[in-house]
Amino acid sequence: MTSLDLTGVNSAVETLMSGTNTLFILLGAIMVLLMHGGFAFLELGTVRHKNQVNALVKILTDFAISTLAYFFIGYQIAYGTNFLVGAEALAANNGYELVKFFFLLTFAAAIPAIVSGGIAERAKFYPFLLASGLTVAFVYPVFEGMIWNGNYGFQNWLENSFGAAFHDFAGSVVVHAVGGWIAFAAITLLGSRNGRYRNGKVVAFAPSNIPFLALGAWILTVGWFGFNVMSAQTVDGISGLVAVNSLMAMVGGTLVAMVVGKNDPGFIHNGPLAGLVAVCAGSDIMHPIGALLVGGVAGALFVYVFTLAQNRFTKFDDVLGVWPLHGLCGVWGGVATGIFGASSLGGLGGVSLVSQLIGSLAGVVVALVGGLLVYGLIKVVAGLRLDEESEFNGADLSIHKIGSTSLD
Repeated sequence: MTSLDLTGVNSAVETLMSGTNTLFILLGAIMVLLMHGGFAFLELGTVRHKNQVNALVKILTDFAISTLAYFFIGYQIAYGTNFLVGAEALAANNGYELVKFFFLLTFAAAIPAIVSGGIAERAKFYPFLLASGLTVAFVYPVFEGMIWNGNYGFQNWLENSFGAAFHDFAGSVVVHAVGGWIAFAAITLLGSRNGRYRNGKVVAFAPSNIPFLALGAWILTVGWFGFNVMSAQTVDGISGLVAVNSLMAMVGGTLVAMVVGKNDPGFIHNGPLAGLVAVCAGSDIMHPIGALLVGGVAGALFVYVFTLAQNRFTKFDDVLGVWPLHGLCGVWGGVATGIFGASSLGGLGGVSLVSQLIGSLAGVVVALVGGLLVYGLIKVVAGLRLDEESEFNGADLSIHKIGSTSLD
């Protein structure tokens, strides 16, 4: 075979790999996009009937706002890339950079989707859309760039000081903990729903639709395998270990939540989500048994902390339990990677527990400070809460002028 023939073969192989990688990450983006439908139905099934339309509308409009914020500002802050160039440049390598943006956008847009579940039933519509745009444009990309692009020298410092950089393969901390702690700030500033606490005791607002809640959990669970496995971003980086670790963590979270949650269907359907949140960070380096344990701890953590917060923290009304589910289980996942990712416990190694602790704490700090600044400013300028009458009538009628069901 001549050198000319070899050049043609190499070119064809490169073109094939470029197209394959683009298709691979596009499929991941579509799977994670579908997860936003899961966020919507999980919230719809949990809130009262008079707030179901609002749950659906928030997730879709938040995603649209997040797209613009991330396209024009957030992606450039995180990765130094902007799209204000000609289409010819954007189409290079089969448009891989554009599809990579799409994939990472679905992660960024999870931040307001997480917050939405915590502030449900009493939040103003447009102020929270504005907050979504600001957090996706300016808060989330700061930490994303620190961890996944090496910005600000943070990862280099950890590696030089403690032997390894902060390891977060698919976003236990970068996405979930950051979203959960931003939600913590928003929920704290917003206050509890009217009628939720009387004489210091919790008045239970039962989920409006368990089947829809379960549907949301299932959509999220299935989509999570795109979230985790396709975080490799190229076909040659794909790992069956990530898939099976995600599966085992999901199972651990489900079974432990079933036991400690005393068969409550709300806890059971959030259990797999807790496990999947926690395993994201170390899914590429843990042993499956380690992933099972990490998921089990996350399932218990969610049930216990959610129950404690609802019964003891009368001003902190987290409707879907997003702070324990994403904020705390995400931090646990970051720390657990330093434990179960170690070769001494069957993992692939290359991690430092100290780096995992510092990196997880850094995520909490960025999220809390950013969340308090964004939501605090909006609270002063525009207010965060619906008025008492609008909250009583429900967000569906008060904001969208229609209920989830109509009578002829």
